[in-house]
Amino acid sequence: MSDYLTLAEASEFIGKSKETLRRWDREGKLNAVREPMSNYRVYRKAEVLSLFSDFVTPDISESISNFVLPDHGYTVLELFAGAGGLAVGIEKAGLKCVALNELDKWACQTLRNNRPNWKVLEGDIKSFNFEEYHNKVDVVTGGFPCQAFSYAGKKLGLADARGTLFYEFARVVKEVNPPICIGENVRGLLSHENGKTLQGMVSILDEIGYNVVPVQVLKAINYKVPQKRERLILVGIRKDIGLKYEYPKPYKMIYNLKDALKKGELFDTDVPLSEGVKYPKSKKDVLDLVPPKGYWRDLPLHIQKEFMGGSFHLGGGKTGIARRIGWDEPCLTLTCSPAQKQTERCHPDETRPFTVREYARIQTFPDDWQFHGSMAQQYKQIGNAVPVNLGREVGYSIIQFLNEYYKIKK
Repeated sequence: MSDYLTLAEASEFIGKSKETLRRWDREGKLNAVREPMSNYRVYRKAEVLSLFSDFVTPDISESISNFVLPDHGYTVLELFAGAGGLAVGIEKAGLKCVALNELDKWACQTLRNNRPNWKVLEGDIKSFNFEEYHNKVDVVTGGFPCQAFSYAGKKLGLADARGTLFYEFARVVKEVNPPICIGENVRGLLSHENGKTLQGMVSILDEIGYNVVPVQVLKAINYKVPQKRERLILVGIRKDIGLKYEYPKPYKMIYNLKDALKKGELFDTDVPLSEGVKYPKSKKDVLDLVPPKGYWRDLPLHIQKEFMGGSFHLGGGKTGIARRIGWDEPCLTLTCSPAQKQTERCHPDETRPFTVREYARIQTFPDDWQFHGSMAQQYKQIGNAVPVNLGREVGYSIIQFLNEYYKIKK
């Protein structure tokens, strides 16, 4: 079976929807075949790899740029700041963080030690009042967790969302009254509770005086990040402002793992040496047999069955299991723990997970951004972060909006 990929596996491998692959099959761009053993419709792995390389070939004619200079000294209040991925990105774009709130003590230590001038508000957001920033901050940002609401009526209001962290995000926006607020979340928010959770968020922002821009999921690989990560962006514009917000334009150039870990366009040096977790011997023995860009289906059949256990017979691609990343492809989405069975991200040449600094590079953190806490805490902080380069591009889009807003305001 290792010469073939199922529809689900091919879809995950090249980051295209199953419907797109079916259309390509009809158009003759990527033909599905009958797999000899099972008679399922599958794709030849070599053809998928060949097509995948089309996505990662540098486009020399790249002319898009989201870069824009701020006309004023714009300020940001960041909530649920984590280890600072979004904050560092927005800072690189030219915005200034006036305060950041974060609950996790190790992430707070990371923020303080790297930016002693940042005002880090450590603790539960519920215990902070932000009215001192009323009409004094240009943007409130925050990666609030995705939680279900209790629906009191047909239209969800702020009061119905009490007890959730989105309620706190909305409360702070209401207290601060910025021209624009930006929330970010996982793609799964689109379908959470059949879309009701997102609808609820939109109606709450509407209630507190903000129009929500049509939600978009931004793919990090389109924004100078060598990783197939996706973030949902929720943008609210204050209703007295009749301006459109434009999402950052995607770049054609796709960066890969080599760009992340070796000296090149993204970084001036090879990745610094650092600590990293190790695989247990039993797992290392299995992963030693997996080639770059390979996964569990590339193992001998008897080892596949032993390694996968009961899930061997279940459906789905499971392409993250026993997965070794190739140098010439973007990394799969990093998780909070680099050696979990469902989400292995094995180094291309050595049979080991990525080190802490390799993890940070794949998330486009600068090499001088140091993480605090145990090694597990450091991996968790990096794995949870918004990629810095994606944050920077979103930052440019905020500056573009604020430049227009202040021109009109004059």
